[in-house]
Amino acid sequence: MKNILNIDDIMEIIPHRYPFLLVDKVEIFINGKKGIGYKNVTINEPFFQGHFPNMPIMPGVLIMEAMAQVGAVVLLSEEKHKGKTPYFAGINKVRFKKKVLPGDILKMDIEIIKVRGSIGIGKGAAFVDDEIATEGEFLFAME
Repeated sequence: MKNILNIDDIMEIIPHRYPFLLVDKVEIFINGKKGIGYKNVTINEPFFQGHFPNMPIMPGVLIMEAMAQVGAVVLLSEEKHKGKTPYFAGINKVRFKKKVLPGDILKMDIEIIKVRGSIGIGKGAAFVDDEIATEGEFLFAME
């Protein structure tokens, strides 16, 4: 698998589509283990219409979803997991530290820390301008 995945590559790996595809590019550093994803946050995002319309802020749960999508791409970059679908099973130790606004580039540094059978754990942080916006762990189940 190539190291830098564009939106077309990502859509071949995970089933998400607009408006729920929340990652634009992924760099794989270690197949199945570590990568960085990017989301260009624009005012055109459909959630900004209803989430504080006079002061648009990206919802924290969508930041965690974007982090989990990056984790899914990283996980599925390992040959033995290709073709599987990872489902969100839980989140832990999540902290929201900085608002994510239109015009920001969300950089998500994700590591898959454990996989046992069809269950796994990922952790990571989402950054805006080198400041942590969100950090946490996510659990997933694969089919």
